[in-house]
Amino acid sequence: MAASQTFSLLAFTFSLLAFASTVSSHNITQILADSPDYSSFNSYLSQTKLADEINSRTTITVLVLNNGAMSALAGKHPLSVIKSALSLLVLLDYYDPQKLHKISKGTTLSTTLYQTTGNAPGNLGFVNITDLKGGKVGFGSAASGSKLDSSYTKSVKQIPYNISILEIDAPIIAPGVLTAPAPSASLSNITGLLEKAGCKTFANLLVSSGVLKTYESAVEKGLTVFAPSDEAFKAEGVPDLTKLTQAEVVSLLEYHALAEYKPKGSLKTNKNNISTLATNGAGKFDLTTSTSGDEVILHTGVAPSRLADTVLDATPVVIFTVDNVLLPAELFGKSKSPSPAPAPEPVTAPTPSPADAPSPTAASPPAPPTDESPESAPSDSPTGSANSKSANAAVGVSTPSLFTALVTIAAVAVSVSLCS
Repeated sequence: MAASQTFSLLAFTFSLLAFASTVSSHNITQILADSPDYSSFNSYLSQTKLADEINSRTTITVLVLNNGAMSALAGKHPLSVIKSALSLLVLLDYYDPQKLHKISKGTTLSTTLYQTTGNAPGNLGFVNITDLKGGKVGFGSAASGSKLDSSYTKSVKQIPYNISILEIDAPIIAPGVLTAPAPSASLSNITGLLEKAGCKTFANLLVSSGVLKTYESAVEKGLTVFAPSDEAFKAEGVPDLTKLTQAEVVSLLEYHALAEYKPKGSLKTNKNNISTLATNGAGKFDLTTSTSGDEVILHTGVAPSRLADTVLDATPVVIFTVDNVLLPAELFGKSKSPSPAPAPEPVTAPTPSPADAPSPTAASPPAPPTDESPESAPSDSPTGSANSKSANAAVGVSTPSLFTALVTIAAVAVSVSLCS
């Protein structure tokens, strides 16, 4: 009987473990794939890589547009402009139909992904949500004088309290988002952008080596650049680049770029090795990534480097600064290490690497607090849909604590059973 009980407890526990492993993340494109009405919206989430940013967050509300409503944006603007417009539809808070009708004083401002880009001065990155009479809910830009040009139509999907998907009937357009020119993605200006960002040494190397032309040839299909700061080139342990051959300098600079558009959200969700412009074979000149809170750390096999700031994000080009020179193992591994630059004396205590040192987590700006229990709530929201859909796109919950607890329960159950 004891053995039978043990088996039952183990079976139950491992069933829970299996369930826990399926609730580690959500996938917005997979959720929307079940609804053909949102195929255009879903396609642009993938093209702009906003899907990766949405999937990397654990508390989010996506205001989706059906194909008819998307016609106001689709094919009429550059991808970088469409990305800005869609970023305004991603709220950094959880709103389900019930919460929409329990907003304190009937109106609130919610932070959006657009606010996190640094391209939204003032309150252009916030959305006004107002509970209107008759059960309607209006949405509009938080900019002064803006109207509530969009309305809630129905619920699409909720996985409390991680991701909520609500349909609205029109885009939310902040002033200047569609009319302002897209950020310059021209590589004729890349050196100027790098110099302003404190990466003059890197910019000069790109020009003198001719690698800038290699970057230019990759722009049309997508380009991601990791630019070390000037201080990074002066850091202890950086090899003397004057002792490298021309071919090695070219490989080093090409190692600092990808032939694809991979913004921060994509790097945060990345699980595989990443090929660089220097990659010339399987496992050669690759990068891997890890995350610490909101930070992204690049790993070369020699030393880590932290993604510092975004210099430019203009689909399909993104330029980041990094705090360490990326040293590929193929050039700077133990067996292939060029002569290092003379180390300064006396040697002081070493500076911890980004992977070892504790780093502050850049939290998403929270939406203004709301009162969940107003004295009187308006009438019920419009009839929703799809809450009963298959949950193949799993919940956005981090589950290491649950996993550990369940393993402990299993161990205790076995011990008790064997001792009885």
